[in-house]
Amino acid sequence: MNAFNIVLALLPENILLAGIVVLIALEVCDVGERNALPTSLAVLVLASAASAWLSGYGYAFDAFPGQYSVDAPALLAKAIVIALAFAVVLMSRDEVDQPQFHLLLLASLYGVCLLLSADSFVTLFLGLELMSLPVYAMVVLAFRRTESAEAALKYLVLGGTATAMLLMGVSLLYGGSGSLAVSVFTDAAGSPQTMPRVAVVLILIAFFVKAAIVPFHAWAPDAYETAAVPVTAYMAAIVKAGVVLGALRLFGTARLTGPIVDLVAVLSLLSIVWGNLAAMRQQSFRRMIAYSSIAHAGYLFYAFLGEGPGRFQAIVFYVIAYGAMNLLAFASLPRDEDDFNRDRLDNLKGLFHRRPYAAVMIAVAMLSLAGLPPFPGFVAKFLIFKNVISAGFTLYGVLGLIGSYLGIYFYLRVIQYLFMTSEDSQAAVRSTGRLAHGASIICALVGLLLAVFPGWVIGQF
Repeated sequence: MNAFNIVLALLPENILLAGIVVLIALEVCDVGERNALPTSLAVLVLASAASAWLSGYGYAFDAFPGQYSVDAPALLAKAIVIALAFAVVLMSRDEVDQPQFHLLLLASLYGVCLLLSADSFVTLFLGLELMSLPVYAMVVLAFRRTESAEAALKYLVLGGTATAMLLMGVSLLYGGSGSLAVSVFTDAAGSPQTMPRVAVVLILIAFFVKAAIVPFHAWAPDAYETAAVPVTAYMAAIVKAGVVLGALRLFGTARLTGPIVDLVAVLSLLSIVWGNLAAMRQQSFRRMIAYSSIAHAGYLFYAFLGEGPGRFQAIVFYVIAYGAMNLLAFASLPRDEDDFNRDRLDNLKGLFHRRPYAAVMIAVAMLSLAGLPPFPGFVAKFLIFKNVISAGFTLYGVLGLIGSYLGIYFYLRVIQYLFMTSEDSQAAVRSTGRLAHGASIICALVGLLLAVFPGWVIGQF
């Protein structure tokens, strides 16, 4: 029975691992190119469905005591992240149609799943690294710009810095407590002693670097800009979600106290303000989304100022809304043989007159990311600031709300480009592929569900 429960607890990971083995076997048999995409889609559907089923059943089990355990919230988080990756795979059909891409993506998702069930810093470290290492290779996979290799190296340096910070913090935490359990993190955060506090700060900075929080965001926009569109979408939606949900595993429902409050609040606020201001100056769509993701990382970490179940609900709802709308924008982006030209915001001028569906979907994504009602981004931001203020951090809540208004300008600028009349309005533009079109429809339906029935969705958490 115990062995059965262990297999059941690891069911999402086991499905992903089986998918990796199958993809390798297909590649060895030289039939991977035409079978990789349907295989990865089937694996994602099964893994997400398994996670959702176990979460709905309320399944909880300590598979490896002190190292790995599952419960309903962790399984729900896995189901959401894996489901978001489904749209990325659909997009990849016309962008990165290589078996290696699917292999790397499943490997990265395996790391995310480990991260979300970590009970020790050993498991957490393995999850973070397994999530991150495949992404470095994905950035240069099927690259269409000469700068991709440089961007991947920069992203690798950022990841290495985060890893060094994390290991140093964990070593200090272990030296002070004698334990590698993640539960000692919250105890150390409230400790009056210097060494535990330094350890907590180093671990937090590691997560800030992974999430591209200001001032640890340098070079992340380079990777976003030069990677293939599905890879950028994966980094913006899934990697960001994995990092934030992993941090949520650390904090749990514990209330932030002492200097940690100011550290999280100030750096999150700086990310919101700087991300929104820097995005205004960008002429590249993907680079603009990169700075937008820096701002949204600030919103997500702002949610940690809240407490209790409301923190989990706000973060998970935000992850779904932000991820779905980012994927919607990328899935609707028209194709072009010239990747540099495709990425220019000027290329979106008059898109409504050429591809009405693509223009409307990108506009919906922008309005939601801006946090305007009645789009799901508004509900997501409302939940975060409501919980921050309810926790007693009224000043930080008001400052964050003011900072969020800075982002409206550059989102509306994109919409202006989409619907304006230009000399190139009648120029031919390639449409998105069928599968990418399907991905955009799925993301739009998810956004509609979040906008119309937010209370029902939150009730599932």
